[in-house]
Amino acid sequence: MSRLDELLEDLCPEGTQFKALDEIGTLYGGLTGKSKADFADGNAPFVTYMNVFNNLATNTSPDALVRIGASEQQNRVRYGDVLFTASSESAEEVGLASAVTVEPPQPLYLNSFCFGLRLNDGVELDPEFAKHLFRSAEIRRQIIRTANGVTRINISKARFGAVRIPVPPLDVQHEIAKVLDSFAELEAELEAELEAELEARHRQYAHYRRVILDQVHADGAPVSSLGRWQSGITPSTANPAYWESGTIPWLASMDVSNTSTDDIRGRVTEYAISETPLRLVPAPSVAVVMRSNILRRTLPIGLIKVDTTVNQDIRVLVPRQGVEAEYVFQALRADSERIRSICVRTDGSMAAVDSQAFFGWEIPLPSFAEQRRIAAKLRHFDALVNDLSVGLPAELRTRRQQYEYYRDRLLTFPEAA
Repeated sequence: MSRLDELLEDLCPEGTQFKALDEIGTLYGGLTGKSKADFADGNAPFVTYMNVFNNLATNTSPDALVRIGASEQQNRVRYGDVLFTASSESAEEVGLASAVTVEPPQPLYLNSFCFGLRLNDGVELDPEFAKHLFRSAEIRRQIIRTANGVTRINISKARFGAVRIPVPPLDVQHEIAKVLDSFAELEAELEAELEAELEARHRQYAHYRRVILDQVHADGAPVSSLGRWQSGITPSTANPAYWESGTIPWLASMDVSNTSTDDIRGRVTEYAISETPLRLVPAPSVAVVMRSNILRRTLPIGLIKVDTTVNQDIRVLVPRQGVEAEYVFQALRADSERIRSICVRTDGSMAAVDSQAFFGWEIPLPSFAEQRRIAAKLRHFDALVNDLSVGLPAELRTRRQQYEYYRDRLLTFPEAA
């Protein structure tokens, strides 16, 4: 019998108490009333959205700063709080949690796209336990059910308070946290090694693609001249006739991939096209995400192989005669980091591509036959790199699944009567 089994038998033989979040704590919001200037000249640290998104345990000494006035009333993050992302572009990523496992060394604030749970006095919930609990499969399922939206998924605070969690005795919490920390540490070490190898493969391909395109001897053509650039909309989600039983692909920002966009999850109806400005984009086309906070990290560009509609945060190129879609896709991918560094604005609450700068960007445009030859060559090399890399992501998935399996088993309790 393991130490954990002994504790469960001794301390909660009849099962574990479950509590709704609004029974054990109160929710608080992030920063309010802040302008761009407050973040350009800050004097106090704050927890960013990505800090919460990426970390089981919150980084309480972040580099991000915000201007806080001497008499200003803003919520502060404290030891024991659990922080959550309030919105996302997909349901799978909304409401991700990060626990504050150490006392912040100085006053610490929370960004406006997140919210916090502060435990009531007397509630015994170890943040080292909570950081694993709130990312477990069952709690995640409950959290996702509190959210709604189409292009932006938002948590409903009213429904969020009804999420129920197990609150076992502290000794049980400590033992589970110790076991899961050990699993997570081993998984993180292996993940770092495998991701380094995978990144090396991707850099190899990116270098090869850059070399091939740098050898193209042809005049540059601005992106605006390559064909017709089309945008889209999100039909009203309040009208089910636009969405229910839809069969026409509708591309959202989160579905634009830097490899290809074969899996478009959204679907709209013929009625949506006939009754709104939404229009079908013929394939093949090239999609570029123009507005999304993912632009702070990468510039998603997709080669679209099916006729589709798109949302308002995407621009899609329908190539003119003499322009090969796959060649443009490869050329923009090769330039993507330079485009992002020059054309993307990140000073607002939502990152966005400066349209004038982007559409003036030039790529070399050889003959149509040469475009097709280059595209085929890069496609072939891409396939080779992916074949070499296929085992690495599979190994990563296996390790993550192993951790998640044991986490979910350890965090599944029979409920006390």
